[in-house]
Amino acid sequence: MKLNRRGFIGAGAAVAASLSAPMVMGAGKPRVVVIGGGAGGATAARYIANGSKGAIDVTLVEPSRTYYTCFFSNLYIGGFRDIQSLAHSYGGLATQGVNVVHDWAIGIDRDAKTVSLAGGATLPYDKLVLSPGIDFVDGAVSGWDVSAQNKMPHAYKAGSQTELLKAQIESMPEGGTFAMVAPPNPYRCPPGPYERVSMVAHLLKEKNPTAKIIVADPKPKFSKMALFQEGWATHYDGMIDWIGPEFGGGNVEVNADEMTVTIDGEVTKVDACNVIPAMKAGKICEMAGITEGNWAPVSGHTMESRIDPDIHVLGDATNQGDMPKSGFSANSQAKVAAMAIRGALTGSKVFPAKFSNTCWSLIDTNDGIKVGATYQATDEKIAKVDGFISQTGEGADLRKATYEESIGWYAGITSDMFG
Repeated sequence: MKLNRRGFIGAGAAVAASLSAPMVMGAGKPRVVVIGGGAGGATAARYIANGSKGAIDVTLVEPSRTYYTCFFSNLYIGGFRDIQSLAHSYGGLATQGVNVVHDWAIGIDRDAKTVSLAGGATLPYDKLVLSPGIDFVDGAVSGWDVSAQNKMPHAYKAGSQTELLKAQIESMPEGGTFAMVAPPNPYRCPPGPYERVSMVAHLLKEKNPTAKIIVADPKPKFSKMALFQEGWATHYDGMIDWIGPEFGGGNVEVNADEMTVTIDGEVTKVDACNVIPAMKAGKICEMAGITEGNWAPVSGHTMESRIDPDIHVLGDATNQGDMPKSGFSANSQAKVAAMAIRGALTGSKVFPAKFSNTCWSLIDTNDGIKVGATYQATDEKIAKVDGFISQTGEGADLRKATYEESIGWYAGITSDMFG
């Protein structure tokens, strides 16, 4: 499956075409409020506004004026991209009919169908889209909470945390130790922690080749495990020590003041530490009362909340079935939600929901790997139809082509999100 910028955007053409329908007749336009301007929210806002041709009033609520993509942020850590290449503004959405409001959503009244903003405004809606990404489960890693994130960054919300983590790695003493505490399932971007380990190793191999990397992992296996471990042995032999649950990877305590990591009772002094805690849906989903456990259950046919049909939830915050929590997934789900919302508010045609996802990872220079699948909606969940994955032992030319494919995808999805 070869993707480039034009091909990726073209994949949404059928959805965009289905959103073209006559203007709604009547005094007032239906109102859609979208909370969260990432891969899910920005895409949904753009597709609803563009497809409705002015028939629907679309407001996007996002506190940040600049969005830094979490996907590809590991490549910044590894030195393959600069931070500005991850930065995107909302000006393109504003020119395409989306009312962009930079504020925090602090409350949702589902009965009145209103959203309260920190600045004091109240936004009424006919349909509400929540795409807030992830928050962290309190107490998930003993000794760590968000007050420790400047000493032991999570860097799982891109931007300043990503820059901080890279600076700490670059400041490690010669022969120092970097530690990662990996998250339990489910979490944002399943291959993400292991691509990060690869990029940290790439950086250290260039700047601090005698440094060591420790990974404490509560999971016995992880996404693309054989591929990553093959790559680590090839490029970073002896540098990375992955400790799974069999050897205490799930029994971890950290001390940010002392800069120690304790694994199954053994205390290790570290020079930099990346703590990636267990995750849950962004807080606004809890505030709206649409979560069950840590996530928001949705119908795969429309991405509607199973608790409130006038709320659609996208991306990382959802419990939807087989799709991983990824930027590609959120973008794919946003197009389905946009089509469903357009149909509900204007009567335009709605086609059966179909989804796709690919997750690319970089192990070392031009050593790219990928995993992906296609999906369809059932009454129970979003169900995997078929999938693909890179193979161990692939040649250098194929791995380079896979990496170049990911670059084309990044250009395509960010254009699709922001216009």
